[in-house]
Amino acid sequence: MPQITFADSLARAFTLALAAAVSGFASATYANDNRWNIGVDAGAVWQNKNDVQIPGDTGTRFSLHDLVGDGPFGAYRIELFYDVAPRHQVRLLVAPLEYTEDGMLDEDVFFVDTTFTAGQSTKATYRFNSYRATYRYLFFDDPRWRWWIGATANVRDAEIALRQDGASASDSNVGFVPLLNLYGDLRFAPNWRFIFDFDGLVGPQGRALDLGLKVYYDFGPNWYVGGGYRVLEGGADNDDVYNFAWFNYAVLSAGYSF
Repeated sequence: MPQITFADSLARAFTLALAAAVSGFASATYANDNRWNIGVDAGAVWQNKNDVQIPGDTGTRFSLHDLVGDGPFGAYRIELFYDVAPRHQVRLLVAPLEYTEDGMLDEDVFFVDTTFTAGQSTKATYRFNSYRATYRYLFFDDPRWRWWIGATANVRDAEIALRQDGASASDSNVGFVPLLNLYGDLRFAPNWRFIFDFDGLVGPQGRALDLGLKVYYDFGPNWYVGGGYRVLEGGADNDDVYNFAWFNYAVLSAGYSF
C-alpha cells in the first residue's frame, strides 16, 4: 500500500473542500458544519387595522388606521440562529416596528388622561418593538422537509402617543409574552426552499400571531437570498388598555451561515 504523506492528505482535503464548495452552488444540501446563521429581513409594512382605547374601560375607542392611513412604513428584522447540538437550536430576534404620522380625528377622543379635539392636526406615534429568544427542537427531518417546534420568550416595548397643539398624551409599556414557535423548511427544488415561520399564542385577554411565508434561494454553501410575506396580528383587552392591530409585510431577505 503506498504511503500517504501529510502533503497528500492536505491536497486531498483541499480538493474535497473545493469540490464541496462548487457542488454547493449546484445543489445545496442540509448537511453542513455551519452552526451559526444570521438573517435580515427588510421591506414595507401596511396596517389593515389598529383600534385603540386607553384606558380600556373609560377611554374613547378610535382607529389609528383611520387617523394616519395604511402606510407603507419601513420595517426590518434581524435574526441570529445557533445550533447548540444536533436537533437543538436557539434563535435571537430583534423586530422593531414604529411610525409617527399626521392625521385628523373624526371625533373628540379621550386618550389616557387628555381629550383630543376632532378636526385638528394630530400627530400619532405607534411603537411595537419585539425582542425574542427561542429554543426549538428538530422533530422531523427528511431530504425535503425539516420541522422544528419550541417556545419563545418575547419582550415587547410598546407605546401609543397622540399630540395636538397644547395637548399630548402617551401610554407605554414593556412586558413579557410567552409564545409557541413552529418553523418549517421545505426544499422543493435544487437550491430553492420554502420557509414557514410562526410565533404565536392566544389567551383569555389577548393574542399574538406572527407568521412568515418566504422563499429562499441558496446561491452558495453559506449564502441565501429571498423574500415573501409576513402577517403580525394581535392585541390586548383589559381595563388598562384595548389595542388590536393587524399588519402585513412585504420583505426581502438575506442570510449567511458560518
